[in-house]
Amino acid sequence: MVVKLTIVIAYMAGLVWLGIVASRRVSDTRDYFAAGKTLGFWATAFSARATGESAWLLLGLTGMGAAIGLHAMWVVLGETLGVAAAWILMARRFKRLTDRYDSITIPDYLESRFRDDRHLIRKISAFVLVVFVTIYVSAQIDATGKAFESFLQWDYYVGVFVGFFVVLLYITTGGFLAVAWSDVVQGSLMFVGLVLLPIVGIVAAGGVGEVAAGLEAIDPKLLTWSGGGWTTATVMSAIGGAMIGAGFLGSPQIFVRYIAMRDTNEIRPGTFVAIIWTLLADGGAVVAGMVGRHLLTKPGDDLVSVLGDGGEQVLPLLVDQLFPLVIVGIYVAVVLSAIMSTVDSLLVVAASAAVRDWYQQVRNPDLPDAELTGMARTVTLALAGMALGLALSVAAVSPDRTVFWFVIFGWSGIAATFCPTIVMSLFWRGLTRRGVVAAMLTGFVCVPLFKFVVFPSELGSQLAALSELPPAFALSFAAGAVASWTDTTVDDAFRRDVAADLDWAAGSEP
Repeated sequence: MVVKLTIVIAYMAGLVWLGIVASRRVSDTRDYFAAGKTLGFWATAFSARATGESAWLLLGLTGMGAAIGLHAMWVVLGETLGVAAAWILMARRFKRLTDRYDSITIPDYLESRFRDDRHLIRKISAFVLVVFVTIYVSAQIDATGKAFESFLQWDYYVGVFVGFFVVLLYITTGGFLAVAWSDVVQGSLMFVGLVLLPIVGIVAAGGVGEVAAGLEAIDPKLLTWSGGGWTTATVMSAIGGAMIGAGFLGSPQIFVRYIAMRDTNEIRPGTFVAIIWTLLADGGAVVAGMVGRHLLTKPGDDLVSVLGDGGEQVLPLLVDQLFPLVIVGIYVAVVLSAIMSTVDSLLVVAASAAVRDWYQQVRNPDLPDAELTGMARTVTLALAGMALGLALSVAAVSPDRTVFWFVIFGWSGIAATFCPTIVMSLFWRGLTRRGVVAAMLTGFVCVPLFKFVVFPSELGSQLAALSELPPAFALSFAAGAVASWTDTTVDDAFRRDVAADLDWAAGSEP
């Protein structure tokens, strides 16, 4: 226990030190919210991947591997395709346009792209980010408590508060720059940990053949991509898992990394790093869960009683069985890395929405950027406090919750609101301000609507395995298209300006 605790304390102290160092380079909101647009490809790629995965990768996806076996690989496929599409098809266009508009936040970009002088898009964006980011961050705070409880046998609530305050210390001092620097460290830990664990587990089990035979004896379904045969439920489950990757096609916490890049020359090497990271780390998580199911359970065992709800205890139990205490301590840091790398990024995004996109740009447009840095830190603290309160409330009323469900709901809300709009804004000249508003509001409403109304009903129960993101995503696209096609308020000057912007973004010039 002392060894584990020492490593965790050293890790957290390192994060705080990064925040202090980064604070010396934060002079205005451009530095606090976008790292002064100075990031290279390595920092951008690792920061985007560490932020995009969160606690659900270490606890949720490994648990899925243990619970449903190869069927969880649909998530890996979807995420890899989503990451590849974002970097290959969208990053360059988006970076060029945000530099053209001198944007430092996603609402900055949307307002400039659609010439929204009434700030309606900015207001909707800020509201949605504050709501769903708070939910998403609360899920990560909840996972922090579970991680400390699993690895160090701390009280859940003690773990929640310790992890929470460490994140606040480095994020409020160093802003986005501290987030990016810490994400390189955290992303590296996550990558190495998830690639190493299944390899060591397979060796300990006696080889791939032994693992496969053991899983066959436990449940033959674990070795099939279909989950035991293609039915309506398994097809919906595969589509829902793969569609998780759609959240990489415009979610603000991911795309703000492209804004913060030095220039478009960083995109090509960043693409390679991001895809390899996703394929190996996500695939490693699923395989680690499957290996853990073989090593930690036997035929006839109840999954929940051995590995917890959703199999989410498989990683800490497997690490404890395979490694000495020093390595176990490092894996505690790996899990915390997954959590903290997402919490810090989300808080910066939400603070930028509240401070820059609402308070300054809407309420006080003459307020200089230099006066906002202190307020940004205060708002970050306030939003973190709201997320902490939500996490503790959910823990009290829902003791059987899983990290996967909690995280995916917040992720889906952000993705369904922003991703269809960002995709259309980069490729379709016909999208209008009314189309953007319709798409964003539809995505925002549909996620809780499907989760809490449609799927629990008898009519929607057959589609529940699909998850809320795919239908919300599709309806957001449809709403944006229909509202734009029927919009008679668009003038020729707007169409000419948009055509010029998109032609320039798609051009070959650097």
